Amino acid sequence: MSEVKPQSFLPAGGRETRPRRSLFCKYFATLFVAAVVPLLLGAVVEASFGYRDQRRQISEVLRVEARSAADRIEAFTDGLRDQLGWTVQFPWGQDDDGRHKMDAQRLLQQVPAIASVSLLDETGSERVFVSRLRLNRMSRGIDMSADPAVIGARANKVWYGPLEYQHDSEPYMRIAVAGNLPAAGFAVAEVNLKLIWDVIAAIRIGKTGYAIVVDDSGHLIAHPDISMVLRGRAGSADFGRIKHLLGSTSGGAVLTTFRGSPIVALSVQAADVGWTVIAMQPVTEAFASIRAALWRSAVLIVLGVLIALALAYWRAHRMSGPITQLEEGVERIGSGQFDHRIKLSSGDELEQLAVRFNEMASELTISQQKSARIDRLKQFLAPQVAELVEHSDGLLEGQRREIVAVFGDLRGFTAFSTRAGPDVIMAVLREYYEAVGAVTTRHEATLTKFAGDGFMLLVNAPVACQKPANQAVQLAIDLQAAVQSIAGRWCAAGHALGFGIGIAMGPATVGTVGYEGRLDYTAVGSVVNLASRLCSLAKDAQILADSIVAESVADSIPLVSLGEQRIKGYDGTLEIFAVAHRNSPAASTGAGPGEGKVATQDA
Repeated sequence: MSEVKPQSFLPAGGRETRPRRSLFCKYFATLFVAAVVPLLLGAVVEASFGYRDQRRQISEVLRVEARSAADRIEAFTDGLRDQLGWTVQFPWGQDDDGRHKMDAQRLLQQVPAIASVSLLDETGSERVFVSRLRLNRMSRGIDMSADPAVIGARANKVWYGPLEYQHDSEPYMRIAVAGNLPAAGFAVAEVNLKLIWDVIAAIRIGKTGYAIVVDDSGHLIAHPDISMVLRGRAGSADFGRIKHLLGSTSGGAVLTTFRGSPIVALSVQAADVGWTVIAMQPVTEAFASIRAALWRSAVLIVLGVLIALALAYWRAHRMSGPITQLEEGVERIGSGQFDHRIKLSSGDELEQLAVRFNEMASELTISQQKSARIDRLKQFLAPQVAELVEHSDGLLEGQRREIVAVFGDLRGFTAFSTRAGPDVIMAVLREYYEAVGAVTTRHEATLTKFAGDGFMLLVNAPVACQKPANQAVQLAIDLQAAVQSIAGRWCAAGHALGFGIGIAMGPATVGTVGYEGRLDYTAVGSVVNLASRLCSLAKDAQILADSIVAESVADSIPLVSLGEQRIKGYDGTLEIFAVAHRNSPAASTGAGPGEGKVATQDA
């Protein structure tokens, strides 16, 4: 199991990166735009179509009203024509002037708009003249054959004269009608157009809209405000401009200004007399409904924007909040706080992610605890042995088993430590144990304890091996080689230090001893004491072993018997063997300095 270390969230360059935009802002902007843009687009499209529909409806209303006014005007002129036609039904006789006069007077009584009428014979000579304002005349014989009215009536049966303002005030028009019989002559009437006011005044478009009538030159003929008509040609400039503007369009309603006020207007021609009826309505009234709709849309948009703001803020907070918790959780887990947990109850994938995160944190906690135990085991076990022990239950429990105990210490260390300074002593020990530790790890032995310059190793405990004696002897040979390689430098520096090893094999009780917070794995038994004694007897560069070890490795590693020796703590004598390796000194039982020894259980 690899060691779990705090994770760094810094990039390779060593500089912490900050998001350019927060997740909250992105969610908020996205949700707000997604809610508001369709609302605005819908309002704009609705307003556009509403404006087009409203304008089409206004055009239709204005056209209907203008057409109605034109029809009434045509009916008015048709009535005049018909009434005049009654006066020219019969040919002129020698004494018919009186009868025609009576017809003319009857005509004035029936048609108030006719101010005067002249009855002409078939040659165009005036025979009767009847007027409301002037004296009636009979048989004057004035030749009017060259009058445009007579020429027009002779050619077209009916002739409508141009607009004329009497005294630059009241509008008048002449109408000439030819009889159906050539001898019936002509009737020429002078019509006061002021009476058309009745037709125009009756037209109301909405509350303030109205219609007017102008001639081909744009001069005002009829207006709901009769005073406008009585001004004569003086006040007709604006009406002429509107007539010209409407005449250049395709017939739809036109937005323009009239005397400083915006209006919508449409014109229709009265065919018989060539007049133009203009229906108009102020823009404020014409588009009142669409303006009200726009206000309602604006209010709805404002409400929609406020609701979108609230919803976008709420949703962005709901989305970014859990992610922020996850980010904080990752940072805390990365800093080693494996007990940190995330609490989310969103009921969606984010909650599932938080559950997975907590599961990961729990697994990391367990992994951290295992890593800590392995680190503690590595203090007295080889790393690979420590890993094996961690994953194998019961290896560290107390048990009786065959082991090989290996003891080693420096020769001449007591004298050296007396003379040398603390820094030199610690430097020598550091170098010494680095060499011992490297060899121990390579041979997967168990370093149970060390004190001063001495240490104790166990082979075949707690992890079993196939040939513990061979492994222990080879371990001792490598230890001697490693320590002797650095002992040469110590001697060159004036420090007379050597290294001896003792090996013994036999049954022992192994397991962990100590108290809470401090445990050691050790072995207890005679084999441990024997290995310690042999280490004390070993000279520099010498490896001493008991008979069991010698017998176990006899086929693979040569050992030299040093004979039976008396050893402290044992009643009889024991045969001692020395490993005959390349750097081994001459075999002898001469005891070493006996200093710096590792304490044994019953020493």
